[in-house]
Amino acid sequence: MKRQLKLWDAVMLVMGSMIGSGIFIVSSDMMRNLGSGYWLIAVWVITGIMTVAAAISYGELSSMFPKAGGQYTYISEIFGKASGFLYGWGLFTVIQTGTIAAVAMAFGKFTAYLIPWLNNSDPIFQNGGFRITWVQILAILVILLLTFINTKGVKNGKLLQNLFTGSKIIALLGLIVFGFLFISQSQWSANMNFGWSSFQDFGKEVGNDLLPTGWKEIGGMALMGGIAAAMVGSVFSSVAWENVTFMSGEIENPKKNIVKSMVLGTSAVMVLYLLVNLVYLNALDRDGIAFADKNRPAVAASEMIFGNLGTIIMAVLVMISTFGCINGLVLAGARVYQTMAKDGLFFKSAMVNNKFDVPEKSLWMQGIWASVLALSGQYGDLLDMISFVIVLFYMITVFGVIYMRFKKPDMERPYKTWLYPLTPVIYLLIGSAFCILLIIYKPQYTWPGFILILTGLPVYWMINRRKKIR
Repeated sequence: MKRQLKLWDAVMLVMGSMIGSGIFIVSSDMMRNLGSGYWLIAVWVITGIMTVAAAISYGELSSMFPKAGGQYTYISEIFGKASGFLYGWGLFTVIQTGTIAAVAMAFGKFTAYLIPWLNNSDPIFQNGGFRITWVQILAILVILLLTFINTKGVKNGKLLQNLFTGSKIIALLGLIVFGFLFISQSQWSANMNFGWSSFQDFGKEVGNDLLPTGWKEIGGMALMGGIAAAMVGSVFSSVAWENVTFMSGEIENPKKNIVKSMVLGTSAVMVLYLLVNLVYLNALDRDGIAFADKNRPAVAASEMIFGNLGTIIMAVLVMISTFGCINGLVLAGARVYQTMAKDGLFFKSAMVNNKFDVPEKSLWMQGIWASVLALSGQYGDLLDMISFVIVLFYMITVFGVIYMRFKKPDMERPYKTWLYPLTPVIYLLIGSAFCILLIIYKPQYTWPGFILILTGLPVYWMINRRKKIR
């Protein structure tokens, strides 16, 4: 593949893939779980530390295996093809395609702010609980449009990514600045009056008591459960930075530029996320964040800053943000399936590049399946189930850094993890606590996704059986 992506392009891919719809939505549910401005800030800080620690750790693997496929390649090289296939299986069936569908639907829903007809019109088709709406059709059209643009070469996808990522960064910075300058009555002091221990009373008030029936609170365990439940939202908003590793085959000097782009990109995004949440706490009271209309605190805050014009401003910002995010996800994801195909673990046709040096058929497979998920309406449930598994795969990959230090200590490492072994250990500790607490307090987010990934095992067995027959 031609190395057409420079460091700046890689940073834009990291930031653009991370910033989608989550930061504009998830803080409502987080506040309902936490009940305190202190804890809202604390959870975003914890997520930021976790995300940057993972990016720093991935850097070592990206310098050791500077090949297309990224995380799939790392897991396959370290733990074997079966483990790598399960990751790739999850990526194609839900993780990447489900995220594309979810972000595309967010684009459609915020477009409906500007074109109310999209929401008010009757469904195109309805049968029981299943229905097809114009918002879904718009989401699918966006997925297919961006897939088509990316089949015409990396240059087109790169230009779109840089344009839309740059636009949403500027827009977010504007929201942050105006969020502190244009608020006549700050809610900051009132929100900070809710102490560190207010979460449980507020949780019961909103019907969000996290303690299972028959349990009694032991120390801070219920608080830890609240943090884990809230982190489902912040973690969902902070994933996809690893998409840049999928593009290793097309990035200049990947041994250095991938780690730089991951660390710079994740650090910048997490700072932006923290500042946006400070704007929410400045513009809205606790109930205003927790019970924002349709779980959209960004719209409520924008209305407080800009008045009636705020809804339109925020709708445009989210449309720009989600459009750029979808492009980044579409651009990067197809490279993993192409690498899997070269390893004999995906459709053979996915490995072939077209005349523009991009895996066109791999792109269309991804785009069509993401469209099916958007049409089915099940992408939200699937992503809830898969959040736990996404963190598990991150943990497996980060653990790979430590494992390889013991297994192959003499292997060339152009970049070594900063503050090793502290950095990967920090991630593994936070990730383990997050997963264990989800198993205890939110099991619906854990075992279904785990089972979904394990369905890849019989598929892997059948693929290998066919190879042996041949």
